[in-house]
Amino acid sequence: MKFAICSYSLSSLVNKGEKTEKELISLAKELGFEAFEFSEIRAPEGIDKIEYARELCEEALRVGIPIVQYSIGADFIYGSDGNLEKEIERLKYEVDVAEALGVQGMRHDTTGGYKGEDAEKYTFADALPRIIEGCRKVSEYAKTKGIKTMTENHGYFSQDSERVKAIVEGVNYGNFGTLVDIGNFLCVDEAPEKAVAVTAPYAFYAHAKDFCVKSKEEMLSPDGFFKTRGGNYLKGAILGHGDVPVLECLEIVKNNGYNGYVTLEFEGLEEAKMGCTYGLNTLKAIKEKLNW
Repeated sequence: MKFAICSYSLSSLVNKGEKTEKELISLAKELGFEAFEFSEIRAPEGIDKIEYARELCEEALRVGIPIVQYSIGADFIYGSDGNLEKEIERLKYEVDVAEALGVQGMRHDTTGGYKGEDAEKYTFADALPRIIEGCRKVSEYAKTKGIKTMTENHGYFSQDSERVKAIVEGVNYGNFGTLVDIGNFLCVDEAPEKAVAVTAPYAFYAHAKDFCVKSKEEMLSPDGFFKTRGGNYLKGAILGHGDVPVLECLEIVKNNGYNGYVTLEFEGLEEAKMGCTYGLNTLKAIKEKLNW
């Protein structure tokens, strides 16, 4: 196991003006991580996104920590004003951004699901052919750039383990797989260890994330929490401090043959550098325990 960190984990520092997006790269190395993942990038005004991605890649080379993954949003139902081909072309451009970053993998969402009256008419089964077409075309283009693409258990609608599996098997393309986030299955009220077992055979990449969980019955005050699809409550936690069986989940990922980077995702209320440092300590302990 090698340790990476996602820019999302440190985004509070950018939001508060303490760090720029580019400065997070050197901070990641200072904290002890071996690689970096960008969750979206935001080019400064007047700078092309691909040009900015090249600047970030150059900074990573200077610092001595590789950028290994790029994660972006997508919506094959409503994105690009509901025009599927335009959304596919938009994502192909993001593949070009990923190439400029120097990464080998790109995660994109599929859709947040149907809205309004559509939500009453249509189901995941209705959306699946459109999702498969979009994922396949993007991955075919990414393969020409040497970049693997993947979906993540993310966004509620396409988040369940069986839905992720249906997408990957429906695309049925060797350049397309899944990013397994061990914590995100709780957003759709799935037991993480059971859901990870379903999706780990398709893993191209892995995220380590933790949550504190409260049932709807025991929640007294939802401050700091957000709702799951089933109406329960989650709050981001330092890795190893919450309710996700982190060791068990990562052991399942390992036993399915994954031996790449594991990215820490921290979204707790604690100060970001502290939360990420403690999370890295958990990952180091797991590496030693699993001899990974």
